[in-house]
Amino acid sequence: MANELPPLIGESPAFMTLIGRVSRAAPLDRPVLVIGERGTGKELIAARLHFLSRRWDRAFVKVNCAALPETLLETELFGHEAGAFTGADRRRAGRFERAHRGTLFLDEIADAGLAVQEKLLRVIEYGEMERVGAEAPLSVDVRVLGATNVDLPAAADAGRFRHDLLDRLAFDVITLPPLRERAEDIPLLADRFGRAMAAELEWDGWPGLSPDAQAALVRHPWPGNVRELRNVVERAVYRWPEPDRPVDDLVFDPFQSRWRPPAAQAGDAPAPPPVDPDAPGREPLDLDAALDAFERAVL
Repeated sequence: MANELPPLIGESPAFMTLIGRVSRAAPLDRPVLVIGERGTGKELIAARLHFLSRRWDRAFVKVNCAALPETLLETELFGHEAGAFTGADRRRAGRFERAHRGTLFLDEIADAGLAVQEKLLRVIEYGEMERVGAEAPLSVDVRVLGATNVDLPAAADAGRFRHDLLDRLAFDVITLPPLRERAEDIPLLADRFGRAMAAELEWDGWPGLSPDAQAALVRHPWPGNVRELRNVVERAVYRWPEPDRPVDDLVFDPFQSRWRPPAAQAGDAPAPPPVDPDAPGREPLDLDAALDAFERAVL
């Protein structure tokens, strides 16, 4: 999605209302929260908010706040100075610096710890941040977008999310409709995914889905939303043995099998003891090496 508007497919009233809201919010240089169930396309909407803004030709930087423990997340976002901690042998720019004059997308923002939330608040409020171990703040010009499937007001009331940060982030809140509320879009999306999979498999053409298969797709409740629909259609296409006939065999649960292992009962296995990074005899955590490994895994 580098410097290009990600494609979105649909024509249902719920989808068209969503696209209208995104188009209105995109040009405004303010934070936006994107809320939705898993698989509804929150990252695609965040990308659209960026590429329809005046920052479209600048960096669109993404961070999954659930992928790192709080200490690593703080360093990943704000960077660090040389000597800030064990293994920090050089200065490191964080994601905010890399997103300067662009957009930073914080996926799963509800998973950010309170210490990180405090620093996020300062960046949004004053445009200032400090690298870990720094003595002076840096000015950054970054538009912040957040996404989550968590009820953030409830999390704030429970003390897990700062009310003041929520106030700053919620200049506008765009809630994505689940796929079950977009029934008219299911055939369009299924056809798009099926065509792409047939091309990947080098079929001579796309025979389409049978009427029975299309009806089954519309009836399904789609707890995993568009991501689940894509998996179901692509799996059906690649398993279909007759590329010249419409695809007719759908598997909604790939784990379904007569040999499926029984579910483990609670208490079957004890949980491992928590690891204390400061325990005597344990090597100190090298945050710089951990961050390098994380970035190699996601980039």
